[in-house]
Amino acid sequence: QVQLAESGGGLVQPGGSLRLSCAISGRSATDYAVGWWRQAPGKEREFVASIGRSGSRGEYGNNVKGRFTISRDNAKNIVDLQMASLERDDTAVYYCNSPITWTGMDPVAGAYWGQGTQVTVSL
Repeated sequence: QVQLAESGGGLVQPGGSLRLSCAISGRSATDYAVGWWRQAPGKEREFVASIGRSGSRGEYGNNVKGRFTISRDNAKNIVDLQMASLERDDTAVYYCNSPITWTGMDPVAGAYWGQGTQVTVSL
């Protein structure tokens, strides 16, 4: 059993930055790949980013590539999502998720979800 808890959401102006954190408990953070998904009102859930167990490489959705950076600290059981150059279209509820797996080039959500944290990009 894995528990995930997000923090760090809020209101930010376009062009601004925000960092989300996902605290992992119940199992060692090194056991699983962890990722972020987001869902905006009226839209389907969208893959944002994931990071492998070692933390050596991140994968990103096309809409955030070059602006978001995922990282993990296995000693603290935390996965962070640093978001920069935020746009209005980044407004969504962001969810931490594990274990992330891949089917070819497509990410597959795992069974464990956090409660979500709201990110709003607006003037």
